[in-house]
Amino acid sequence: MSPPRFLPLPPRHDPLLPPEAAARRFFEAMQSRRSVRMFSDRPVSRETIAWIVRAAASAPSGANKQPWRFVAVQDKALKRAIRLGAEEEERAFYGRRASRRWLEDLEPLGTDPEKPFLEVAPWLLAVFQLGRDDAGGQVYYGVESVGIAAGFLLAAVHHAGLVALTHTPSPMKFLNAILKRPERERPFLLVPIGHPAEDCVVPEAALLRRPFEETLLFDAGGA
Repeated sequence: MSPPRFLPLPPRHDPLLPPEAAARRFFEAMQSRRSVRMFSDRPVSRETIAWIVRAAASAPSGANKQPWRFVAVQDKALKRAIRLGAEEEERAFYGRRASRRWLEDLEPLGTDPEKPFLEVAPWLLAVFQLGRDDAGGQVYYGVESVGIAAGFLLAAVHHAGLVALTHTPSPMKFLNAILKRPERERPFLLVPIGHPAEDCVVPEAALLRRPFEETLLFDAGGA
């Protein structure tokens, strides 16, 4: 086996902007991101989705195995089938699977088993976690790797001026059947992507954040 090759680190996008200012600028941009359930059917180009997924697929992963698959769905019949599959699982969740405490925690968000946005949004992006790579090889830290890629994905959607929702009906095996994906690909997220509806609103409770001093600790446990 030949020794690994190393390449120079690419230059920063804006080397004149101090790190603190750059970090604050990114925070201010991301602070306006919202999880949306009210979509417009206004079209979004295939090229836009491709660039968004390119950004997601640039994420780091265990041993650089890139254990993800993104399946973009625009076809109306497929979106209809996905909605029906998702709502079947959601009815079971709200009707018998979820604990009373879980339902109480969801109540301020105004969610229910009906998911019309799965048909209204111009694109559904199904994110799968690979149990093996395409050559059948081992993958490492699959959940962590795909989770990081999903974060990149949401940031890219927001940067493009679009909105999205991380939808997680459970279980999601119906996506394998509808999208003809093999068993080694486990559904991870279902992400509607598009423009917000003109009358779009979001639940106020979704905007609440824990006090920042409870989120970040410096030198915890240090001397």
